[in-house]
Amino acid sequence: MNENNNENNENLANSKSKKNRYYKFKNRKKKTTDSTIDEHIENSKNENSNIKNSNENANFKNSENTEEPKEKRKKKNRNLPAKLMGNEDWQIALAECIEANRVSHENRLHPLKYNNSSDHKIRITPLGGLGEIGGNVSVFETNNDAIIVDLGMSFPDGTMHGVDIIIPDFDYVRKIKDKIRGIIITHAHEDHIGAVPYFFKEFQFPIYATPLALGMISNKFEEHGLKAERKWFRPVEKRKVYEIGEFDIEWIHITHSIIDASALAIKTKAGTIIHTGDFKIDQTPIDGYPSDLNRLAYYGEEGVLCLLSDSTNSYKEGYTKSESSVGPTFDQIFSKTKGRVIMSTFSSNIHRIYQAITYGLKYGRKVCVIGRSMERNLYTTMELGYIKLDRKIFIDADEVSKFKDNEVLIVTTGSQGETMSALYRMATDEHKFIKIKPTDQIIISAKAIPGNEANVSAVLDYLLKAGAKVAYQEFSEIHVSGHASIEEQKLMLTLTKPKFFLPVHGEYNHILKHKETAMKCGVSERNIYLMSDGDQVEICQKYIKRVKTVKTGKVFVDNQINKQIADDVVIDRQNLADNGIVVIIAQLDKATKTLINKPRVFSYGLVADKQDHAFSKEMADILSQFFANVKDEVLNDPRFLENQIRQVLRKHIFRKIKKYPTIVPTIFVM
Repeated sequence: MNENNNENNENLANSKSKKNRYYKFKNRKKKTTDSTIDEHIENSKNENSNIKNSNENANFKNSENTEEPKEKRKKKNRNLPAKLMGNEDWQIALAECIEANRVSHENRLHPLKYNNSSDHKIRITPLGGLGEIGGNVSVFETNNDAIIVDLGMSFPDGTMHGVDIIIPDFDYVRKIKDKIRGIIITHAHEDHIGAVPYFFKEFQFPIYATPLALGMISNKFEEHGLKAERKWFRPVEKRKVYEIGEFDIEWIHITHSIIDASALAIKTKAGTIIHTGDFKIDQTPIDGYPSDLNRLAYYGEEGVLCLLSDSTNSYKEGYTKSESSVGPTFDQIFSKTKGRVIMSTFSSNIHRIYQAITYGLKYGRKVCVIGRSMERNLYTTMELGYIKLDRKIFIDADEVSKFKDNEVLIVTTGSQGETMSALYRMATDEHKFIKIKPTDQIIISAKAIPGNEANVSAVLDYLLKAGAKVAYQEFSEIHVSGHASIEEQKLMLTLTKPKFFLPVHGEYNHILKHKETAMKCGVSERNIYLMSDGDQVEICQKYIKRVKTVKTGKVFVDNQINKQIADDVVIDRQNLADNGIVVIIAQLDKATKTLINKPRVFSYGLVADKQDHAFSKEMADILSQFFANVKDEVLNDPRFLENQIRQVLRKHIFRKIKKYPTIVPTIFVM
């Protein structure tokens, strides 16, 4: 009997429990719980066992009629599954979730958006590298300290006669030299380290760089008699932070067309600045070390105040091909070539040289490296352990003739058509040991630097006239760029998520295009500034703005003597090339104001040789007319007299020939 009663009571309790749960869910607009589905199931089990007790059952009935404040119920509803909510609460929860996700995205993509302090500021001043390709140098400056990022050179154009290289004017450095705490090098290309030896002839500061960059700078110091200045070298490890004055700097591995390139994370009180240096995102680099995207993303999550990024390939769609894509093309060419292979590329592109040597060895060839910079860079890289090659594979240029043509690979400089390079001298039959043969296969594994197209074309013509086969741009993968294309630029922007953006390294059209890419990636247009050399940009959490312009310029260098060429010398050369020169030697009888004998007139670059006689007579007639009307006091001042003659002759020549030649009069007044 008791067992039946107990069973009935239990059934009754279960029935009431189910009923109560049903009304709970049915009337959920009035009463909710802050539980998940699993918690609801667990509570239901507890209720079943507790209802056996009459006191608990009574409490359960009382709880059924309990009302909660409306605000509290809405808050709890957010965590209920949709199927347990009413239509109104479900829509509220959905809207709140969408808004929360929007805020989350906003904070994730713009971590510094609401940081608007102006307590700490940093100034960035490019002294080279903008409005041009090459000559990269920038100054980063706080109130107390400054660092210089890169010290590069650039190449002259056709109007800079007798100039071999161009370096930036360091006038601004002289003004702030007491603040400078160090020189920071991103990588070892000439447009980033080429000016270092010239800089060190005037200034001495610690140089922080990776081992390869310091090794190549060391070679330059040896050339310039600066061996003692190696005491300023400070080799750096990547992923390690170095305190340099008020700057904490980390070198971040990045892929480029040279080994051991780096981006920089420059941490200041104002915020973190990322400087990419020259880069591309190569997923399959030759050395197996892809770009350290994790570290870039880490700083992006922390919040990047400003990004300075390489703009060189800002017009190139898609992704830049991997350096390893050149290898199969080399393999194809080497396998078909029965004669010598002569490969020319940038002397600093060691991975390209390494690939050529690897395929040369595959087909049983000895390797001859020709060109001072090529030899120096390759052997430095080998000594530092970046690549491993047996020295027995190398032969000297005078040994090439001892081997069969199909047993020789020549790796040489001259891919830019430089007139003093080994390839140019081979092409013009001026090299002492190597003469171009019709059976030779030439590989020019480089693209012409803007301004060098004519030089490269001239070398190609010489090589083709000699009968050689030339592989250049018709092979799509004979050369790949070391710079990021648009999609890689986008990746850099989305990883670092900068508040402010300064596109660098390129002509104005390049940085303008890079600006457009940055805007597509979410950087506000007002947070982007397009700098020119000399613009000093001030950045803090609140704003970016140009505060002043400093003096910049170019210094011309004759690389044969490693000395500067004065600006006026270059200007004179340009004028002589454009307008020619006229030299006049004459004797004047002061008493009669007539010429004694016929004046001697020499002209260069102005009229053809067959016209020299007529031109000389014409100049003599102008002089005779001038002296006939000249005042006596003019004849008493030789310098003023010469200036007057220049002015008269220049006006006449311009009316007839439309040129302003340099006129050198020498007048003997008797």
